[in-house]
Amino acid sequence: MARLPKAYEHFKKTYPKIWQAYDRLGATIHDGGPLDKKNRELLKLAMAVGARLEGAVHSHTRRAIEAGAVAEEIYHVVLLGVTTLGFPHTVAALTWVEDDLKSNDGVRKKRGHP
Repeated sequence: MARLPKAYEHFKKTYPKIWQAYDRLGATIHDGGPLDKKNRELLKLAMAVGARLEGAVHSHTRRAIEAGAVAEEIYHVVLLGVTTLGFPHTVAALTWVEDDLKSNDGVRKKRGHP
């Protein structure tokens, strides 16, 4: 997994008990349902796009790739936002995922996206 942002690492180090509780909660939720890891990450990506959380979009794009998602699936998740979130917001989110897809060239080339 990619290195976590400095602010995230700082929080983890400064507040270890809170971090541990938060981490356990996340693991419990992720493991508590029928969705596989790839679909969970694609859904988390969709939520991050909808909430306009650029950092979370980057994080869940990378996590989706690590879980086996291909560029075509990631683009589809973002493009689904056009009619719900609007064109400008969707285009912004596309630029965010593109940053991560560029750094994972094998994923991009696999599906032939620009």
